[in-house]
Amino acid sequence: MNGIKIRGTGRGVPEHIVTNDDLARIVDTSDEWITARTGIRHRHHLQAGETITDLTVAAARGALEKAGVAPEDIGACIVATLTPETLVPSAACQVQRALGLPHDTICFDLNAACTGFLFALHTMECLLNASPRKFGLVIGAENLSRVTNWADRGTCILFGDGAGAAVVECREGWSSISAVLGCHGTGGMLRIPGPETGVPCHVYMEGTKVFKFAVEAVPWCIDQVLHRAGLTVDDVDFFVFHQANARIIDLAVRKYRIPQEKYYKNIGEYGNTSAASVPLVLSELEESGRVGPGSRVLTVAFGGGLTWGGAVVEFA
Repeated sequence: MNGIKIRGTGRGVPEHIVTNDDLARIVDTSDEWITARTGIRHRHHLQAGETITDLTVAAARGALEKAGVAPEDIGACIVATLTPETLVPSAACQVQRALGLPHDTICFDLNAACTGFLFALHTMECLLNASPRKFGLVIGAENLSRVTNWADRGTCILFGDGAGAAVVECREGWSSISAVLGCHGTGGMLRIPGPETGVPCHVYMEGTKVFKFAVEAVPWCIDQVLHRAGLTVDDVDFFVFHQANARIIDLAVRKYRIPQEKYYKNIGEYGNTSAASVPLVLSELEESGRVGPGSRVLTVAFGGGLTWGGAVVEFA
């Protein structure tokens, strides 16, 4: 199977910022408490009249412009999300309409929670191998503020809204992204009930258990991806972690002795944006010039489901 590389990235983030002090006015918490335990200082939230479609389309437009790829060249569009504006039409179909993608473009949403962008990358790699058009649009987007319980101080401090996108290209002779993906198939630790369950459609999470799962899943994914790709830590130019908790990232950095110039944290600004987390980091890294043509990036994520994943993706 031919592999894919990233041609360009983009992002869409709400202008409205919610600080830790803002949250301290509605629940029993403080800036010091939140920062020490999560690394989060701000998060961006959609306001009345704004939609996740606005963010998704903005991120997609930015990625297309950065990549120098026209909408008519896109063979498939996948939006990784658990909070679409509407169940039908899908977020991807809304992007197709807004951007004028060809009518035969494969468009659908994918829900693998915070690991969704990596699931979508691997799925896109498979789709483009069979597509006559070799460019794909992969987007991670979330409106988590709509599923947040504002009376639960353990979860309301964590989540933000946003979208990140990548235009990828499939070409003969390119290596696979060596994706490692999986799930436990359990909702005991982390879940969002559906509309027919008779309970509020809010995030329910047992934070301590999820933390323990994450600190085991992240190094396992790194080891598996490196083995599958035939690489070492030194062969990787940059590590991109799902931005769920700064302490989880710090533990992985210490374990693998990753130098400061080879990883990045933006959780302080955005909080946990679920499927948008990884592509938001990629977009900021590309914009700042810290990654670019030829950069080899190892990405790792984990989330509800419980899902986990990792991949090695290069910038074309």
